[in-house]
Formats: sequence, structure tokens, C-alpha cells
Amino acid sequence: MVEDKVIIVTGGGSGIGRATCDTLARNGAKVIVADLDAASAHVAAEAITAEGGVATAVKVDVADEASVEAMVAFAVATYGKLDGAVNNAGIEMSNKPVHELSAEEWRRVIDVDLSGVFFCVKHEVREMKKNGGAIVNTSSGAGLRGQINAVDYVAAKHGVQGITKAVATEVGAFGIRINSVNPGLIMTPMVRDRLMHDPVFDKALDGLRQRHHIGRFGEVQEVANAIMWLLSGQSSFVTGAPLLVDGGYCV
Repeated sequence: MVEDKVIIVTGGGSGIGRATCDTLARNGAKVIVADLDAASAHVAAEAITAEGGVATAVKVDVADEASVEAMVAFAVATYGKLDGAVNNAGIEMSNKPVHELSAEEWRRVIDVDLSGVFFCVKHEVREMKKNGGAIVNTSSGAGLRGQINAVDYVAAKHGVQGITKAVATEVGAFGIRINSVNPGLIMTPMVRDRLMHDPVFDKALDGLRQRHHIGRFGEVQEVANAIMWLLSGQSSFVTGAPLLVDGGYCV
């Protein structure tokens, strides 16, 4: 499915990104584990290598265009090409109603969750125009509907949908596909360690659980499996599309 493909995964050191790196490597991809947390990226890459896979770690700040450009150049210098990318790095919402959200808090989320995706897509497409490829942007169920106390996050994830659709109209002629994966609430370290200790988020937890009609929250491997399908030839006629992996959240 992805054998011998060179694939960048941002936010690859933990959560959905880490599960995606592991899944891609087990299926023969050469993975660039990119993360702002260089230590976690190296741990992930070393674990893949220890299991017989191929992976290299690189530090990236997706909110910094120069850092993103250097990440793509590093991937090409290391493996000679770029076949795929998973633009997964992101941060959580500020958990405040709109009238309490500061401009600084707004920019914090937009810079990473929206501008970071734009920078990644821009430089990935520039390289993939040579030989084609596939891109997956990690959006959210919040990219398709509203969510309380999350105007910053909802706006950013709706923007990711816009980037995905707009770029799909531009790059098909170059053999590039671009799609989004839209998870519901997934039990990542960010959710377990930060959001679930936020009293505002905790109040909304029961309502969120009820909106996941499958009866539970998701696991990172379930999202990683969907991402690998979007990167593989099995999804060869799919572009510009959101793939819901949300337990019925958006039903």
C-alpha cells in the first residue's frame, strides 16, 4: 500500500502522529517523524528502526514557514524524494467562549492549526509536483460543525477544510491528491493529559460522549488506519474529501 514511499508526518512524536508513523513504517514506508518536541520525534524514529522499519526524526515548528521548508528539504535530502505527507501537528482550543478569548489566544491556535497546515501544503506541493503524491491534513469533526468554547479551534479546522478543497482543485493535474481526516474525540495524550484536566472541558465531556453515537471515544490507531488508506493507492480516486473517523459525532 505504501511500500517504499517517503512520507512526512508532522506531530509524529505522539498521539495520532505517532500511531501513523508506526503504521506507515510497518507497511514499508520511509517515515520522517517531524515534531516540535525533538526528543519525542527521536524516540519514535528509534523505536521504528529497532523494529526493522525506516524512519528519521527532524524538529519542526509548523507555525514557522522557514522551519517547514527546511523539513521538506531534509526529507528529500535524506531519501531522494517526497511521496506523501500527513499534516497532523496541532494544539488544543483555548476552552473559552468567544467574548473571553484574547487576540493572543486566537492567534496561538490559528498560527499552528491553520497557518501551519498552509505552510506544510505549500512546500509539500512544490516538491510533489515533480512526481505526484498524496497529502492528508488532520482536521476534525469541529471542521464540519460547531463546538462550544472552541471558536479558535473550530475556525482553524474549518480553514483546514478550505485549504484541502481549494488545493485539490489545483494539484490533480500533477498527480497529487489531498484529503482530510476528521476525527472525533480521540484519546490522545493531549486529551488525556491536558483537556480532561480542564474544568471547562470536563463540563462538556458528557455531552461530547453522547454525540459519539458509536458509544465511546476513538483510539489513535483507528485514525492512523484511515490516514494510511488515504495515502495509499487504494484511495486513488479520492481527493478534496473529508474522511470522518468520528464515531458518529457529525451524524
